[in-house]
Amino acid sequence: MEELSIKIKIADREYPMKVKRSDEERVRLAGKLINEKLKSYREQFGIDDKQDLLAMVAFDCLVDKMAADETHQVIDQTVFEKVNHLNHLVSQSIL
Repeated sequence: MEELSIKIKIADREYPMKVKRSDEERVRLAGKLINEKLKSYREQFGIDDKQDLLAMVAFDCLVDKMAADETHQVIDQTVFEKVNHLNHLVSQSIL
């Protein structure tokens, strides 16, 4: 896979990185979303300290990820139970 050298600007600092061509759009979008959250927190709370803003964004992102993981676990468990139920029904109908 071909890697691209790109720079992502977050909180007025540039970060050089190498990414797969297929990931470039996602990485750029992630940088954009981080900057939008930083701006939102700055305006909402009147905080100018970049470290505090970055910590708040990191915390918010992790909370969102944990909620998504819990949702996926519930969905996975539901699918597992339904497949087991269907397997049970199929095995009963064969007998």
